[in-house]
Amino acid sequence: MQTLEVGPVPAPTREPRLTRWLRRGSGILAHLVALGFTIFLTVLSRPGTSLFSWHPVFMALAFCLCMAEAILLFSPEHSLFFFCSRKARIGLHWVGQTLAVLCAALGLGFIISSKTRSELPHLVSWHSWVGALTLLATVGQALCGLCLLFPRAARVSRVARLKLYHLTCGLVVYLIATVTVLLGMYSVWFQAQIKGAAWYLCLALPLYPALVIMHQISSAYLPRKKIEM
Repeated sequence: MQTLEVGPVPAPTREPRLTRWLRRGSGILAHLVALGFTIFLTVLSRPGTSLFSWHPVFMALAFCLCMAEAILLFSPEHSLFFFCSRKARIGLHWVGQTLAVLCAALGLGFIISSKTRSELPHLVSWHSWVGALTLLATVGQALCGLCLLFPRAARVSRVARLKLYHLTCGLVVYLIATVTVLLGMYSVWFQAQIKGAAWYLCLALPLYPALVIMHQISSAYLPRKKIEM
């Protein structure tokens, strides 16, 4: 019987230190942009001056901050809680997503109250229609997360497949939320306060955390989940 000679297995190439630090820096910048843009919208809205003023505040808290941070929690490089166990991060993810749903509900309540008091029609812009879709998708994602949290009670048989759906749909929901934020910048209220180059800068800011999150999920989680299935 002839034996086959197996050569030495090549060692995995080490990632350049510069690339590693650039990737970590991009994660830190994503956190700063999410927080800074939320603070910017809060200051711009001047909460308390009207019922409408609370709408952008709570929506920014929901989707620009809470939802973004809840997703970044699971990044091996960008998470602020990298020292926590996966079980602890799942708990923190639920806290962030619960806060996102609550803030979104408050933001919805304020815009409905504002339009009702001013006798203005509802759902007359792309921002409002895509925003309504975002809210429905967010609630659906929360229900899917509940099924993953309590798979036996929900009678889920294929947890790995449901996790893949949850990851994929979560990315889609966040991207739709980002589109809603971008459409809000085309509103009369926003364009009356921010003009010129500053407006284009504001238009670019929400895209950065979205790109980081999209890269996080597509490169690190989705391939692994497909293998597990």
